Parts: sequence; C-alpha cells; structure tokens
Amino acid sequence: MTHKTTLSFTDRHHRFLSEKVGEGVFASQSAAVAAALEQMMRDEEERALLLDSITEEVRARMQTSSDEYVDPASAFASAKQAIGNAAAE
Repeated sequence: MTHKTTLSFTDRHHRFLSEKVGEGVFASQSAAVAAALEQMMRDEEERALLLDSITEEVRARMQTSSDEYVDPASAFASAKQAIGNAAAE
C-alpha cells in the first residue's frame, strides 16, 4: 500500500533529487526518498545489532575476574616500542 504525502525540501535537496531523477538513478523523486528511507531503516537495524553485540560483550567482560586482566604495561609494551622506533627514524 502506498500513501500520498507532501514533503518540503531545501533548494539543495530538491536540486539533488531532480538531478538523480534526471540521471536515471531513480525513477522519480518519490523513489529516491523511499530509497533513502530504506537505507535509514537498514542503518537503524545495523546500529541496533551492533549496540546489542557491544552490550553482550561488556556484560561478558564484567563477569571476568580481576586476576584474568592483562597488565596494560606489558600489553602495550611492543606497541610503545614500535612507536618510539618509528619516531626515531
């Protein structure tokens, strides 16, 4: 089902839509707006999945006991040495 609505655009947005329709990228301005909305919906879904994954990872790491932590000095020692070597060159 489609719904007819009225949208307002800035001159810049209107010009862009008109150019894309003129280039044949989209069949109409409505099709271009629909494609943009579809992309926004996909972006929102992807963002939600990523946030859920991050949340799960944080929760899992919160369950890690402190004796399993990695010492930051030793963890970053080789990176600091590589940076120092690169700066000396």
